[in-house]
Amino acid sequence: MKLKRIAFLLIGIFLINSVLFAKSENKTGPQHFFVGTYTEGGSEGIYSFSLDQVTGKLKDHGLAAKTNNPSFLALTSNGKFLLSVHETKGENGSSMGYIESFAVNKDDNRLTSIGKVSSGGANPCYVSVNQNGYVLAANYTGGNVGLLRIDESGKLSDTLNVQQHYGSGPNKARQAEPHVHSAFFEPGSGRIFVADLGIDQVSVYTIDNLGSKLIKATVPAIIMAPGSGPRHLAFHPTLKVLYVVNELSSSVSVVTLNKDGSFTTVETVSALPAGYDKPNTCADIHISKDGRFLYASNRGFNSIAIFSVDPKNGKIVQIGQESTRGDGPRNFTLSPDENYLLVANQNTQDIVAFRRDFKTGKLQFTDQVKALKPVCLLFRK
Repeated sequence: MKLKRIAFLLIGIFLINSVLFAKSENKTGPQHFFVGTYTEGGSEGIYSFSLDQVTGKLKDHGLAAKTNNPSFLALTSNGKFLLSVHETKGENGSSMGYIESFAVNKDDNRLTSIGKVSSGGANPCYVSVNQNGYVLAANYTGGNVGLLRIDESGKLSDTLNVQQHYGSGPNKARQAEPHVHSAFFEPGSGRIFVADLGIDQVSVYTIDNLGSKLIKATVPAIIMAPGSGPRHLAFHPTLKVLYVVNELSSSVSVVTLNKDGSFTTVETVSALPAGYDKPNTCADIHISKDGRFLYASNRGFNSIAIFSVDPKNGKIVQIGQESTRGDGPRNFTLSPDENYLLVANQNTQDIVAFRRDFKTGKLQFTDQVKALKPVCLLFRK
């Protein structure tokens, strides 16, 4: 009887240790991510890489899927399907870009195409998807935003609705017409925020009761400073605050989301160091999950600007600049555990990894690898 109890005890210890080992292995094993590219100069599509969570080293795993100009990527909430834009003016004489869906093979990190549909406009440069299967396509040259759906098998619907923007801005070279650069679902609400670089607005929509059309919100837009060129957005994780990175003015605007549906821009802070007056444009923006630090990328000065965030009102103070060790940091991302920040340098064609200090928000270089025309980084779920 005692021998049986001892045997059961040993089996129990073995099973517990196996579970703990598996969890530990998961925490220290490689984190896989996909790289979207521009397919000229040798790139063939979407590539697979991994990040070593212990050393911060990067590894290239090769081509994940052959496709055309996959300049922005998004994953469904369950991680089974990846969406990619085809940032093109059209195929076969059409004026449309496309959104393509892929099945994610977690065994070998390869992607299998399910199909593609029109994005609703030319040169889609951003795609997002929410937990209900709604998909947004930001069409840069088309100057509009398209609404689609993805079903449980990963198949995309045809475009359900397209909202065309109108107007221009004071920068004649960049703002002669609308240029929709990104489209976000607001966490915890039904609103949709669409950054239009060409008309200096962040348009606000909801989806109608039939689930097939974008309609303007009660307050339909956040009006940005003339010539600022809003590009990407980040929502504070706990405060009703929105951060807008302005490409043309190289700045970050802090916008409060008021209870009555209105918006107040409380401040706009430069993303550049004091005294820098050479050409620069901002590209991307992200906030840490604890809401303590905000990051924005500078192209020209070639850095990640680091901001501390006031926990009471969401206001920001620039506390540092970290060189991206390359040219043209278009997109960057935080690893799932936020121990690392990865940057895609488009012009020097490389990816750079930094270890992130949770207490200070500062970054420490860990590795740099070559990549063909990298413009989007997306960690696998």
